[in-house]
Order: sequence, then C-alpha cells, then structure tokens
Amino acid sequence: MVVVERKSKEERLTAVLDAALVEFGTKGYHGGSTEEIARQAGISQPYVFRLFGTKRDLFEALVNRCFSETLEMFERAADGLRGREALDAIGAAYMEQLLTDELRLRAQMQAYSACDDPEICAAVRRGYGELVSFAERVSGVEPAEISSFFAKGMLLNVIASMGLTPTDMAAGGVAAEPWAIRLLEGCRPPS
Repeated sequence: MVVVERKSKEERLTAVLDAALVEFGTKGYHGGSTEEIARQAGISQPYVFRLFGTKRDLFEALVNRCFSETLEMFERAADGLRGREALDAIGAAYMEQLLTDELRLRAQMQAYSACDDPEICAAVRRGYGELVSFAERVSGVEPAEISSFFAKGMLLNVIASMGLTPTDMAAGGVAAEPWAIRLLEGCRPPS
C-alpha cells in the first residue's frame, strides 16, 4: 500500500510557486502551462486554480514572491550599512545571486516581458519600485547614483540572460567573450 503524505495548503502553495518558477522562468507567461505546473507540484490543475484563481494570478504571485525575495536579499546584504557601502554590499549580493541562480534571472526577465498585461505590469512596477525605494533609503545617495546602480543591475541581467556569466563560460556552454568579461568586471563593486 502506498502512503500519500498530506500537505498543508501552505506547502502546496510553495510547491506550486516553485513549479511556476521553473515553468514560467523557462517558457514565459504566455508559453507556461498550468497543467505542467500542477504536474510538477504533484496536484491537479483544478487545485492550482482553486489556490490562485487564474493563470495571471499565479504569475503575479510568482512575480511578487521573486521581488519580495530580492528585497529580502537587499536587506540582508545592507544590514547595518549605510551610504555607498550599503549599495556596494547589495550590488555584490545581487551579482552573486545572478551568477549562481539562472532560473531566478530568467523568471525576472519573463516578468518584464509580460508587462504587456496591465495587471502584471502593475505588480512588476510595484516590486521594482520597492527595490529602488529601499536602495534610496539605505544609501541616501543622489538620484543619478541610484540610476547608475540599477542600470548596472539591468546590464548584469542582460549579460546573464545571454549565458555570458563566468559560470556559463566555465561550464563550457559558450566561448569566453572578452567584451562581456570587461563589462562584468566594470559592474563589480569595489573590494
């Protein structure tokens, strides 16, 4: 006899969001399948809809979770720091996450791509705005420096989305691109 472990609603929500990260991160909002998400989470597709309502609601929940986790990472990195030192710590932590968690990057890029949907766009704007507000608050630097900080972050996203991180290149997936290496070095916070 097979014993099936009953999971709490919270455990199922987490399982669905973990599966959604993989599915939407690789296929995007429009290409992602709620049927595949349900299968990966070990539940029925109707139960996915019972938990989240619609595919859009599920995608928004994933967007909200990703931005929330990024904000938490910013907060941990900047803990006890202020000014440029806080921004440098956040930048180093973001770069480390970006270079080691390709799936999260892909999900982030898919969120930006799905901004043709007004409700998803509102969630992305809200989440990104919280990151900017935190960086402004903890650093106290001028708007031009905040803009430069976030511009470097987006440049890192673009480089990583092309598979041009040192991890990608070391894994033999692509040839080392000298221009990408130079840009990555330019994005590193001072040591």
